[in-house]
Amino acid sequence: MWIRSTLVYRTSFAAAVLTNFLVTALDFVVIWMMFSQATSLGGYSFAETAFLYGTASVSFGITALLLGSVDDLGLRVRDGSLDAFLVRPAPVLVQVAADRFGLRRLGRFLQGALVLGWSLTRLDLDWTLVKLLLLPVMLLSGAAIFGAVYVAGAAFQFWAQDAAEAQSAFTFGGLTLLQYPPTVFARDFVIGVTFVVPLAFVNWLPALYVLGRPYPIGLPWWLAFTPPLVAAGSCVLAGLAWRAGVRSYRSTGS
Repeated sequence: MWIRSTLVYRTSFAAAVLTNFLVTALDFVVIWMMFSQATSLGGYSFAETAFLYGTASVSFGITALLLGSVDDLGLRVRDGSLDAFLVRPAPVLVQVAADRFGLRRLGRFLQGALVLGWSLTRLDLDWTLVKLLLLPVMLLSGAAIFGAVYVAGAAFQFWAQDAAEAQSAFTFGGLTLLQYPPTVFARDFVIGVTFVVPLAFVNWLPALYVLGRPYPIGLPWWLAFTPPLVAAGSCVLAGLAWRAGVRSYRSTGS
């Protein structure tokens, strides 16, 4: 219904997608400006950094398109509008994600895909069948990991009720983090996003294998092939957190 209503006003829809495209492109403009003053960032070239930017943005774009509406869960808890979702014969998470479905978020995905496509034409890599197959696996696994972070953050709002900013710190903050090479961050920070919140599995670890780069903090190279397992585990944990959150929900009665 939300998609149909959006497409009725095609000019407005095109303007919204274009605006989303341009706003998110500003992140890449910042990276481009950095490379206008330097030849490398943390030892990574512009094309390699663009590859990291593109893979992170495409994965996040898929997640934001499908689950971006769950950011508003805290508001629904506070005003009691979540009650309507609980009495309908459909999963609550699906209803929350589908409500006010923002098709305009397609702009972020398209912008990330454009940068990724450009980087692939500029990288001088020895492509193998394994690397070619790893690329789509990385993008889909990354989207699933971002999705788990989205759902876990939304589940936290059942108790916190006003924690959208905290959720954004892990979702949008995680996206910004992964758009840069891991070598520009401190060792403890890299350990945290590898073993605590597994954002490094979104693109860092598989991308380093594709780029032929050394792994940080002594991590083994075969971790490049574990994002699907990490994504599955993260989704299970996020699902349990969401289920616990729904069971703890107490309506405001408004």
